[in-house]
Amino acid sequence: MNSNVIPAQALTPQFTLATEHTFIANASANLLAQERCCDAFTLLSETDNQHMFIAEYFGCNRKRIIESLIEAHGVFKEHVLQLDEHNSPVWQQAHPAKTLLATKQHKFHYLSGTIRKADLVGQYNVETNEYKPGLLASCHYLFICADSLWKRENLWDLLLEILDKQRYQVHSRFIELPLNCKIVLIGSSHQYGSCWLGEPSFSRHFPLLGELVNEVDLAEHSISDYCDWLAGILTDQQLQLESDALSLLLRFCSKLADHQMRLSLMATNIEQLLAQAKAYGRSSLITLNALTHSIAMLNQRHNASERLSEQNFDDLFINLPTQDEVVGQINGLTVVENAEFSYGEPARITASVHYGDGEVADIERKSELGGNIHAKGMMILSACLYRIFGKDAPLHLNANIVFEQSYQEIDGDSASLAEYCCLISAIAEKPINQSLAATGAIDQFGNVQAIGGVNEKIEGFFKLCKRRGLTGNQGVIIPCSNMQQLNLHQDVIDAVTEGLFSIYQVKHIDEAVEILMQLPAGTADEDNQFPDESLYGLVQSRLESLAGYQEEETSLFARLLDKFKFSS
Repeated sequence: MNSNVIPAQALTPQFTLATEHTFIANASANLLAQERCCDAFTLLSETDNQHMFIAEYFGCNRKRIIESLIEAHGVFKEHVLQLDEHNSPVWQQAHPAKTLLATKQHKFHYLSGTIRKADLVGQYNVETNEYKPGLLASCHYLFICADSLWKRENLWDLLLEILDKQRYQVHSRFIELPLNCKIVLIGSSHQYGSCWLGEPSFSRHFPLLGELVNEVDLAEHSISDYCDWLAGILTDQQLQLESDALSLLLRFCSKLADHQMRLSLMATNIEQLLAQAKAYGRSSLITLNALTHSIAMLNQRHNASERLSEQNFDDLFINLPTQDEVVGQINGLTVVENAEFSYGEPARITASVHYGDGEVADIERKSELGGNIHAKGMMILSACLYRIFGKDAPLHLNANIVFEQSYQEIDGDSASLAEYCCLISAIAEKPINQSLAATGAIDQFGNVQAIGGVNEKIEGFFKLCKRRGLTGNQGVIIPCSNMQQLNLHQDVIDAVTEGLFSIYQVKHIDEAVEILMQLPAGTADEDNQFPDESLYGLVQSRLESLAGYQEEETSLFARLLDKFKFSS
C-alpha cells in the first residue's frame, strides 16, 4: 500500500465516550476553557477602580457567560447609599439609616440596544424631591454592550467622565453620588484595541481584559468536560440527546473548530442546530436521524451558489477533465467563501514553457486577478525551482502559469504545490494524471505546508468525481500537516473505505510529483546531476537543451582533419 495514502479512519475525528454519561449543567461547566476571563473577573471583584472588558467571539452566548461569571465568581457586599452626619452621600455596610438613597437590589444587569442616561445614573424629580436610583447605584455589576454604548457618543463620554471622577451627577439640583459599581463592557478584541489606542483614559479604567476563546483543546480538557458544557445548552432548551446523536454533534462541533482535537464553543450555532433538529424530529429527544437531517438541511439552505457552480461543471461550461493524462495541466483546488458558507471548487491550472531569460510569469498577477499572497507563492515557486535546477547556471526558459476560466481575483498560496507540479510536467513533457487534484503551499526548500479549507476542497473535488462516476483512480493530494483538520462527509469516508477514492498526504514536493506522474523524482549526485531516467533528470535534460548545452554536431572539415591526422 502507498505510504502516502490516508486510511479512512483518519478522515474524521474519533471520540471515546463513556457508556453512560450524565450531563451536569453548572456555572463552572458553562465557563469551560475561559480561564483568562475568569481570572480577570476575579480581579475585578478584588480591586478598586479597575473595570473589565470582555472580548467575545462570533457565536458566543452572552447571557450564559454573564450569568455563569456572576454565579461562579461574583462577590456581593451588602452596601447601602446613605447620607452621613455631614449630609454627604457615602456607601456603607447595611444598617438602619435616617436617609437611605439606594441599595444594591440587583447582582447584575445587562444593558444593550437603546441606552439612556437615566438608565445609568437614575432620575431626580425636582417637584417631589425624589431620587430614583439608576443601575450604577442598584447593581453590583453592570454589563454594557460596547456597540450600543458607542452609538451614543455622549453616553460613552459620560461613562469615562464618571470613571475619572468616581462620582456622577443625576441632576443639577441633586448632590453628586459616589460610584460603587463594577463596569464590564462586552465587545470584540478589535474594539478593545481601538479604544486602548484611541482613548487616553480607557487604559486606566479598563485594564482587565477577559478574552473569550471559541474552542476547547482536547489536550487540556476532556470530552466529559465538553459534554457538561453542552449540558448547559440542552438544559436551557429543555432537550435530550441520544448517544448516537451526541457522537454526530461532537463531529459537527469539531468541524466548526476546524480541528480533530478541538471542539467549538460557538454556542449560538449549536443552539440553532439543536432547535432545528427538535423541529424536524418533532420531539425534545434529539435522535441521530433528526440531527443528520438538520445538518443536511442547514447546508442545503446555504448552498445555492455551490449548486450553480456544480451546474457549470456538469454542463461543461467549465473544462476540467477528471480522467486521462495531460502534459502541463493539473487540477488545483480553491475555496469560495461567502459570509456564512464556504465550499470547494476545482480549478484547471496550465503551464507552458519556452526559451527565455528565466522568468516564471504569473498571468493572474499580470492581469490584475491575483492577490499579493498568490504573487508571493509564485515567487517562492520560482525560488524553489532555481534551488533545484539553477545552482550552477541560469535557467534559459520562460514559463506562463494560469488558472484557466477564472474571472475573479485569486489569492492565497495554497495552489503553489499544484503550480509547481504543473510546471515540472511542462518542462519534462511528462503528463499528469487528471484523476488527481492537488492543494498545498510550498517553501523555498520544497516542503509542503498547510493550507486552509482542506475539507471543503476535498469534498468539492469528490462531488465532481462522484457526479461523473467514481473509478477508483480519483483522489486528492493534501499537505501532511493538514491531516489534523480532516473532518469529511460520510460519503467521502465510505468511498475511501471501498477503494473508490483516495486521499494522499505529502510532506515534500518530490512526493507529489511522483504520485502525479508515476515516475521517481530522482536524487542529485555530488555534481548536482539527476539520473537520466528520473523525472528531474528529464527536467534537467530539457533545461540543458533550452540553454544550448547539448553536444554540437562536428563539422565536415573537423571530421576530415580528425580522419587524416598523423600521430607523432
